[in-house]
Amino acid sequence: MHSIDDLDVRGKRVLVRSDLNVPLDKDTGTAITDDGRIRASLPVIQKLSERGARVIIMAHLGRPKGADFAERAAGGPSLRIVSDRLGELLGRPVAFASDLVGPSAAETVAGLADGDVALLENVRFESAETSKDEAERTELARKIAGLGDLYVGDGFGVVHREQVSVYDVPKLLPHAAGDLVAAEVEVLKRLTENPARPYAVVLGGSKVSDKLGVIGNLLKLADRLLIGGGMVYTFLAAQGHEVGTSLLERDQIETVKGLLADAEARGVEIVLPTDIVAATEFGADAEHAIYPADAIPADRMGLDIGPDSGKLFAAKLADARTVFWNGPMGVFEFRAFSYGTRAVAEALTGLEDGLTVVGGGDSAAAVRSLGMADDEFSHVSTGGGASLEYLEGKTLPGLVALES
Repeated sequence: MHSIDDLDVRGKRVLVRSDLNVPLDKDTGTAITDDGRIRASLPVIQKLSERGARVIIMAHLGRPKGADFAERAAGGPSLRIVSDRLGELLGRPVAFASDLVGPSAAETVAGLADGDVALLENVRFESAETSKDEAERTELARKIAGLGDLYVGDGFGVVHREQVSVYDVPKLLPHAAGDLVAAEVEVLKRLTENPARPYAVVLGGSKVSDKLGVIGNLLKLADRLLIGGGMVYTFLAAQGHEVGTSLLERDQIETVKGLLADAEARGVEIVLPTDIVAATEFGADAEHAIYPADAIPADRMGLDIGPDSGKLFAAKLADARTVFWNGPMGVFEFRAFSYGTRAVAEALTGLEDGLTVVGGGDSAAAVRSLGMADDEFSHVSTGGGASLEYLEGKTLPGLVALES
């Protein structure tokens, strides 16, 4: 892949595909609850601006629904809130276009001077962005490409999507990978090509079905897998244990049994919790207690790994030279059920010699909510699904486009 350092950007209109899909307050939808992805995108935006580029940022926010731009825009969410925050972080105004390829975008781009920065409205307001119809995609790609002279792909969180702004536009313009994408690829290569050992992987999150592919591939790479979060209850059920009203994918039990057998055959250690914090219901103030992992009451719901499990996981990470962590250990948003996630995070920050990678939006948001800084880890990834698909061994369309 070409680097942005290879591009002559002064006076050029540079289209930058960033990943600014930040979480918003669930009640109001008008406040950003974690601006980590905006901050991660800043260095490339600033670098291009300082080199005299006219920076035109494209990004998406949420999953808007509707038949056309007007319908999707009416339902939101708009990137205007991101534009405001980006301007605050840059310390200067960011021009905002209320459409992607319409009159506002044309006017906004025409008004840019060297070094200026603009943000176009949510690319997913255009239904063609995610369309399977090649003609629709091609038409939108040509309109977007008409706004710029160069293309920079810097949104690693979307490189696994074969979408117009990620895959089709770079085919039409001279292009390069942004520093954020380049850094992500470098780290992922270290996780998949001769990693330093012992190599430990910590997986959490809600559904095991979302991670079957990556678990299968990691069994060929890792020395041990530590399993927590909602997905652990399917593992416990596969071992024949009662999991109460905990999140459970019954249709995946046999598949998980196969994964456990495969791990044993390969000599990969699977580490499961020994105790669970289980509650009467899903809620921040729900009555809860600690139970052995093999004795969760039938009327209780597991919401976190227990304290003994936190110590066990920390011990299993203590000698690791490479760690990849994706997915919280419990419902970290509720203080009562955040212990397990904190235990893993603290174990990683305690590793002085080794590569520690936090992957996925939920994991990154979790460590920040616990008061930990990104620089306490070797790398905090901005690409959850993209990172997992890379680790699964899949081809990522956005990287293919940048490599061509």
